[in-house]
Amino acid sequence: MVNNSIQQIPEKKIFYDSGQSWLNANRIYLNENLYINIPTVREILDHEQFYLGLVTALTSTPYQYMAQLDDMGIDYETLSDYQFFSLMFILNSTNDLSLVFGDLKTQGYSIIPNDFNNTTVLFNPELGNDYIIDELLYANIAKTIRKINNIEEVHCKAGNAEAKAYLLKKEKRKLRRNANKPYNKYFEKMVIALVNRPEFKYNYEDVMDLSIYKFNQSVQQIRTSITFDNTMIGVYAGTVDPTKMVDKSSLSWIQN
Repeated sequence: MVNNSIQQIPEKKIFYDSGQSWLNANRIYLNENLYINIPTVREILDHEQFYLGLVTALTSTPYQYMAQLDDMGIDYETLSDYQFFSLMFILNSTNDLSLVFGDLKTQGYSIIPNDFNNTTVLFNPELGNDYIIDELLYANIAKTIRKINNIEEVHCKAGNAEAKAYLLKKEKRKLRRNANKPYNKYFEKMVIALVNRPEFKYNYEDVMDLSIYKFNQSVQQIRTSITFDNTMIGVYAGTVDPTKMVDKSSLSWIQN
């Protein structure tokens, strides 16, 4: 008897801390149940403003949103990074977050007390305990999203009350100034710029299927190569002394 059943090949899971390359991944697992999706260039271009706004909100610190939090009656210094993430997660959870969280059912999550350590967790009763997002898991979520999207972690603190008031006033002015400005399609411009660089081997059609992680790694590598070339021109011209350079990273064409 011929067996016509098709055997399904199990998915090879790449975990955030496994040390494996992310170049061949379309998702990064945080544990057996939760993963962060790695969208393609095409998927982001279709939803650029929403996607970039979402990953920014989920990886930012309260300091970066001091003006918005103040408008909500919240002192940014009273929130931890995890509390801010929880707030942003809940505020966005009614939207389709599949570009970041894949098939995770984000609707239905709420902030509940964690009786074990007197903190809070994000919990969805429909999903149960296996899908709880606590502070430790949040830290790995943020690190993973930052690495995929090449986002730097920002940690700053005002030196005193006067500095805090000045920074808050400055951020509110900036917020008002940008309120009515049309969205600047930064990512689209980056795609155009990269496709027209001689070092980039993809055309407009091919680049669409690259993962955002691969794309960002290409951006970083080309920047590193340009810096290296400019440094070497200075070395050969005698205007740059490599022995006196404090930061010697520009002496290599391979990114750190």
